[in-house]
Amino acid sequence: MGVKKFCTIFILCGFSLFAQAQYDQLKVNKKAVPYYEKGIATAQDGNFMEGIRLLQEAVRIDAGFLDAYLSIAGMYGELKNYQKAIENYEKARAIDSFYFQDYNLPYSINLAGKGEFAKALASVNEFLAIPNLNPKSRKAGEYRQKSYQFALDYEKQKPLGDYKFEPTNMGDQINSKWSEYYPTITIDSKELIFTRRVNGINEDFFGSTKTDSGWTMAKPLSGNINTASNEGAQNISQDGQWLIFTGCNFPGGVGSCDLYISYLTDNGWSEPENLGNRINTEAWESAPSLSPDKRDLYFASTRPGGYGGIDIYVSHRLPNGRWGEPENLGPEVNTAGDESCPFIHADNQTLYFTSNGHLGYGGDDLFVVRKGPKNTWTKAVNLGYPINTIENEGSLVVAADGRTAYYASDRSDSRGGLDLYTFELRSDIRPAKTLWVKGKVFDKKTGKGLPSAVELTDLTSQEVLSKVQTDETGNYLVTLPVGKDYAFNVNRKGYLFYSENFSLSHQSDSIYHIDIPLQPIEANASIVLKNIFFDFNKYELKPESTSELDKVFLLLRDNPTLRIQLNGHTDNVGKPEDNLVLSNNRAQAVVKYLVLKGIDQSRLTFKGFGATQPVADNATDAGRAQNRRTELKVISG
Repeated sequence: MGVKKFCTIFILCGFSLFAQAQYDQLKVNKKAVPYYEKGIATAQDGNFMEGIRLLQEAVRIDAGFLDAYLSIAGMYGELKNYQKAIENYEKARAIDSFYFQDYNLPYSINLAGKGEFAKALASVNEFLAIPNLNPKSRKAGEYRQKSYQFALDYEKQKPLGDYKFEPTNMGDQINSKWSEYYPTITIDSKELIFTRRVNGINEDFFGSTKTDSGWTMAKPLSGNINTASNEGAQNISQDGQWLIFTGCNFPGGVGSCDLYISYLTDNGWSEPENLGNRINTEAWESAPSLSPDKRDLYFASTRPGGYGGIDIYVSHRLPNGRWGEPENLGPEVNTAGDESCPFIHADNQTLYFTSNGHLGYGGDDLFVVRKGPKNTWTKAVNLGYPINTIENEGSLVVAADGRTAYYASDRSDSRGGLDLYTFELRSDIRPAKTLWVKGKVFDKKTGKGLPSAVELTDLTSQEVLSKVQTDETGNYLVTLPVGKDYAFNVNRKGYLFYSENFSLSHQSDSIYHIDIPLQPIEANASIVLKNIFFDFNKYELKPESTSELDKVFLLLRDNPTLRIQLNGHTDNVGKPEDNLVLSNNRAQAVVKYLVLKGIDQSRLTFKGFGATQPVADNATDAGRAQNRRTELKVISG
């Protein structure tokens, strides 16, 4: 049972008698009683501040009016003014600790709200020591006892150290007198879209752009996406081109709340399309989150067959563009309780979500899991206090830098209702910092944009981490989590593939813009194979070369008349004759690999050029690295 329910029960319970209590309600100054009764009635109408004022008048008349202090404390608890609630509970306890015993539970909740978990645990233990507690009260007390102990254990395991949780209100350009919530941002953190409850009734989407001088004034999204119905719980794709959101009771919907998609066009956002009956069911679907490569859609659903009330699922986009049958994320994520608000970070490995089923501080807490081998998930980790509190936490999104988080809260500096805030994540719960590469794929001869497949491979594991299809004009965006080395390839039938390498094993602050000219397969066309690797002065292929070599194999397999030459090049370090031999052996090693894979030897030739054909200045390390290369040249198509 939550704070609000308990506080309401205790606020409105009226006078009660305790045989062993020192406090005697019958001796309360009768002039104070009308203020007390009016204060309680006012609180019942939802006006807690006026209720508090009236009750404070009652205790001014009779400083020993214990019930009035308890009710003031309960009202402050409703307002989440934990300090004032604690102060008034303690005034009541000082008058009569025996009479106060039943109130140790709401007192403990307010202590926990302020982060004083040791005191909260002691207080709830006193409550549970009351003889003959009714089962409902005992269950509520034991739930809080477990939560407070968890908080103390968490603090020992993960001390905050120098970390300070300091949420910053995003300001008047973003927040209004109405509630703003469910923030979502693009990869460059320059486009923010959120839900606003306009006039306190209708949910619509608003957007703001970040400039050098700050965020622009938020405006309703252009186009045909906002309607007279409620739209909310949205997620924008990392490239800013798709918006997937929740629509409830829309005409033609599959269930009560369905997932819809809208596309950014020259005229604004397109009319929403229902994602269909694989994603949507007669149950409730909400809270979508799209992976950075647009291949995976995470969402929450109450469909039958899950672990609890609300579970998190993922659907994979099929080659034909349709969404596959959703898969439950399993027991590492889902519990017998409710899980919702999934957010998959730009690193495509780190998932944040809310849960009331995993052990936490009370209500919905925020958790993080990370994707392991074969798409398995690590054990859920609570984000800890003070990010999580005794209240219900909502959606959280994290920028590509892995540090900056956005969320909604009704803190003391709110402009009205929920506002959007930003804060810095604690280091141990951050995702990988993620850079990105974007640009346009085009025909080298005509300059025309080419729809193509863009693939990112982990060079160490040889696992394909991301496979993105460009848009119809060849534009693409691929995310690059730091800490790994990647092979980057672009493929299109009838063209030589493009090869690039990103070495991000060490921190890098570069963001890449690469326009990619693809060369039609024709005589004398050539490409540098940037993911063919050898040890210094050796010609044995390193394991990291496999993904690139297999791309060459597929190129030859899919173009059975294609004949190529592999050319080896070195820098100018060492003797020219040694470099010539080394480059020749390296080119031959590639040919041997392809022959072993089944390519006819007659389609392959090789030649070493040593240092005779540099493409950069050998006077620098960077230049020498460019000169050490393996090239593929077309002999005939």
